[in-house]
Amino acid sequence: MINKLILAIICLCFTGPNIQAQKFDNLAETPPMGWNSWNTFETNINEQLVKDIADKFVELGLKDAGYEYIVLDDGWMSRERDEEGNLVPDPEKFPNGMKAVADYVHAKGLKFGLYNCAGGKTCAGYPGSRGHQYQDAKLYASWGVDFLKYDWCDTGKLNAKESYITMRDALYEAGRPVVFSICEWGDNDPWEWAEDVGHMWRVTGDIINCWDCEVGHGSWASFGIWKVIELRSKEKTREVAGPGHWNDYDMMEVGNGMTDAEDRSHFAMWSMLNSPLIMGNDLRKATKETLKTLTNKEVIGVNKDPLAVPAFRFNNENNIEIWAKPLENDAWALVFINRNDEAVSIDFDWKKHQLADDLSQQYFKPLDKDYEIRDLFQHKNMGNTSKNLKALIGVHDVLMVTLTPNS
Repeated sequence: MINKLILAIICLCFTGPNIQAQKFDNLAETPPMGWNSWNTFETNINEQLVKDIADKFVELGLKDAGYEYIVLDDGWMSRERDEEGNLVPDPEKFPNGMKAVADYVHAKGLKFGLYNCAGGKTCAGYPGSRGHQYQDAKLYASWGVDFLKYDWCDTGKLNAKESYITMRDALYEAGRPVVFSICEWGDNDPWEWAEDVGHMWRVTGDIINCWDCEVGHGSWASFGIWKVIELRSKEKTREVAGPGHWNDYDMMEVGNGMTDAEDRSHFAMWSMLNSPLIMGNDLRKATKETLKTLTNKEVIGVNKDPLAVPAFRFNNENNIEIWAKPLENDAWALVFINRNDEAVSIDFDWKKHQLADDLSQQYFKPLDKDYEIRDLFQHKNMGNTSKNLKALIGVHDVLMVTLTPNS
């Protein structure tokens, strides 16, 4: 009897760490910034592409602007696991193996990420992690993976929350800190349970490079920029975002065929909503205007603001969407986005638009004091709120300002 008791205690000691497993702390304290291969390349990825993108991060000033993760999406692995059940990088796409790719990215002072799926197969039909979670996590750690995007295809009757907890625990046991990106498209209300499971979670289906469209794919659809924004605008997602746990509105389509104005509005809104800023374009072909948008440190600063409170829709006047985001030190960020198909002039009377945010307990009171106005895309001051804000906003373009109270 005593021997059995001792054996039971020993077993508990060895299984204890699994019970205590958690997601890694002190990661994604601000929304992660980086690049993902899917939007432009889908499964047409290879080692040289990763090296080229890493080089462009440095050459084009993206690293300096805050971008750090380079993430390979679906299609990096062979169609079958090896005899020991391990994932195998496609030998034609990645002839030197995945560790060599990660080492190249790390040598640039950047971080490296991979994709897999909670089901038996990934969305593109490659081996998923179902039944191999701990094995895969150890393999990722041995390669030096810093970020895991975890999808939700071929999952049958799996429970989403428990499936993501299993992978979270596997990553934690493997011992290498990894940003865990939950990608089940918001179908299982991850904002209600994912804060302790992942560092970011998708709140919508896949994005597509259009302003306000929906493209059907049979049993699912891709959404344009405004469809993505509106899909969860009434959900209680805003209250749960914060350091280490963010609502993810999907990889950005900036530079992927929309107008420069639409790109600016897209980038402004992702920053206002505290979404991770994950680029999805071919950086080797990026135009000067695209890079100007993506490296705008004043707009990125709104995304990274220490108060970490996402924006809310404040008003819609004549199809000019107005969103407001409280910032630290009683400041605010506002965007005026023209959803019309023609340019529109605004004459905005600050005195008629006081703001109150119950979440942050912050208030904009233009009747009590003046606020200095800063245009974040033109990088210039625009006076203060003692006078009306007058501006011409182009088609699908944005005026993004910060309001700083005078002392």
